[in-house]
Amino acid sequence: MTYTPVLDVDDVTKSYPGEPPVRALRGVTLAIGQGELVGIVGPSGSGKTTLMNIIGCLDAPTAGSYLLDGINTRELDEYQQAQIRNRKIGFVFQNFNLISRTKAVDNVAMPLAYAKVGRHERRDRALAMLDTVGLSSRAGHRPSQLSGGQQQRVAIARALVTNPVLLLADEPTGALDSRSSAEILDLFESLHASGRTIVMITHEMDVAERAGRVVRMQDGRIISDERQQPVHGRTLAVAP
Repeated sequence: MTYTPVLDVDDVTKSYPGEPPVRALRGVTLAIGQGELVGIVGPSGSGKTTLMNIIGCLDAPTAGSYLLDGINTRELDEYQQAQIRNRKIGFVFQNFNLISRTKAVDNVAMPLAYAKVGRHERRDRALAMLDTVGLSSRAGHRPSQLSGGQQQRVAIARALVTNPVLLLADEPTGALDSRSSAEILDLFESLHASGRTIVMITHEMDVAERAGRVVRMQDGRIISDERQQPVHGRTLAVAP
């Protein structure tokens, strides 16, 4: 596979005002190539959430650069940031963020409505994406009629329906039981095998280790970056 950076973070720092200022990131450098599945893991206060916000174009670094799909995000205004965020990033959240009174297919189709895609095409693409995540038979169900794992599958389908270059998942198994968590991680592995670029932010090492590459953070810095090798459904760290 040709190594084409989807995201390229170079010497990024992030500080917040205070006495003294809070230094959330301290010179983070990270490149993730097309088709990688990466887990970013660290305890509370490690900087992983701040890094996620910068990767997701939800916040800007204090210093350093961030290129998303070759675009320098620091050169964009707020409107352009929103446009690139909507076109190139699919977000998956811990608590699903589905609209409770809306059917699964319509939840999935919603980003396409914002992109002004026609109604029939929206529905066709949403149904196809529900099929991809194994929920085509639940297209007409509302979130309250779905299990937690099924709701997260709908959320993943919604994140992917615009065909983004990056799937960014924030604690994607945090609200799920162990069985549903394993099913969601299996789905991420399947999507990764099909060529999707996925970044998972988590505080759980066993979740991060399901990724092909594990980035560990502490005190605003990356302290290790290891590629993983699957061994009978588990992972084993190998030299980069």
